[in-house]
Amino acid sequence: MIKIKGLTAKLFLINAVIFISFLILTMLFLSLFFERFYIAQKINGTEKTLSEFVNKYKEARTISEVENAIFEAEENSNSKIMVLSENLMPKIFRLDGRDKVLKNRLLLDVIKGINRSQMKLIKKGNNITTFFLTAKSEPIIGIVSIYNLDNRELIICATSLQPINEAVFVINKIYIYFILLAIGIILILSYLYSKIISKPLIEMNKVAVKMANLDFSQKCNVKSEDEIGSLANSLNVLSENLNNALTSLKEANAKLEKDIEKEKKLDKMRRDFIAAVSHDLKTPIALIEGYAEALKDGIFDDKEKDYYLKIILDETKNMTNLVEDMLELSKLESGKLELSKENFKLDKLIKIIVSKFKGPIEEKNITLKLNLIDDMEVFADFDRMNQVLTNYITNAIKHTSENGTIYINMIDEDSQIKVEVENTGSHIPDEEKERIWDIFYKLDKSRNRTLGGTGIGLSIVKNIMHLHGGSYGVENTDKGVKFYITLPKKGC
Repeated sequence: MIKIKGLTAKLFLINAVIFISFLILTMLFLSLFFERFYIAQKINGTEKTLSEFVNKYKEARTISEVENAIFEAEENSNSKIMVLSENLMPKIFRLDGRDKVLKNRLLLDVIKGINRSQMKLIKKGNNITTFFLTAKSEPIIGIVSIYNLDNRELIICATSLQPINEAVFVINKIYIYFILLAIGIILILSYLYSKIISKPLIEMNKVAVKMANLDFSQKCNVKSEDEIGSLANSLNVLSENLNNALTSLKEANAKLEKDIEKEKKLDKMRRDFIAAVSHDLKTPIALIEGYAEALKDGIFDDKEKDYYLKIILDETKNMTNLVEDMLELSKLESGKLELSKENFKLDKLIKIIVSKFKGPIEEKNITLKLNLIDDMEVFADFDRMNQVLTNYITNAIKHTSENGTIYINMIDEDSQIKVEVENTGSHIPDEEKERIWDIFYKLDKSRNRTLGGTGIGLSIVKNIMHLHGGSYGVENTDKGVKFYITLPKKGC
């Protein structure tokens, strides 16, 4: 079985088959039933003409009236009327005019047919009997209706079928040319119709195929205001919605991948944090344990006891600070910490913090340059700002090499005050700038007790500044690294 591919070809074939089949069936119907219908009409017409003439014949008083009735009946029905005597001899009929010979011939054929029994009964009524007039050369040459008038006269109405025979012959001949012409027109119209119908459907199919391949760039340009146009609009809307949904899905997937990657990094930072905390706790614990056992065993003299007791107290304090930082960070991240804001002089707070680190600064021979604004009041939580600035200054001391410099600046910015802590030294890599604020992250992976830290301090700074609604950040400078914060002034 041949499979037809393509909507245009299928529509063309279906339309062509339907219309050609309808045309052929119409032609067959006309060929089979036209002649029968025509003869049936002729029979009814002949009987009606005869019946009307008989009525007039009965009412006529003169031969002239009869002839006029014959003339009128023949002109109206294209029939031939004749009155025969009881011995079948012509009694009254129309002989005048140019059709004299033809009319006589038909009437003679009728008389011959009656005499020779060349009549085929069609139907018989009370007074009218209708026959087919037959001949050897032509099966049916006419229709004859006979009215028996009191067994004295026969009134005959005859109609020739010669016109229908000729018409059927001509029609059958014309049918061939007509069918060929009609088939050609049908094929052309079917092709145009199939193209008109299939063009928008083919276009929509192309768009649908691209949509199936997740390509939503093409739209249906069908402008018709019908079901096909509505379908095209729906397809465009579907394409737009799918594109938006897919874009959202891609964005969500990218975000998910980013979150997964971030979680992996966070997990690694947790492990590093645990290792760092373990190391920072293990070292003082080991020192405390060692010195405590030495003191217990009495291996130190009185002078050394005070020194080692101080070491034990210092290490205990370091452990306490570490645990407190962890607890502090936990409070900040939980969002349960409430700030206690007040107006205080920021320059005095900075001087207090710097004085606490006089020893480490002198030990590394660091030059400290202060550029402060005297008596500048800010509105913030004093203790939390102490933590923030202490973390910044501690980090600056840790990452400043010997004989380096630390700059602490206060800058007036309209309604805000900006504090910068800058130290000489190496830059922070650009890819690390955002990560240093994350919990557990440690820029120095060496776990050196002097420089390493645990990575909690800057995370505490970030959370405190978020609570204050202030800004914070870090920049690489020509001198080294600069950390900064901004706070609202008093009354702003």
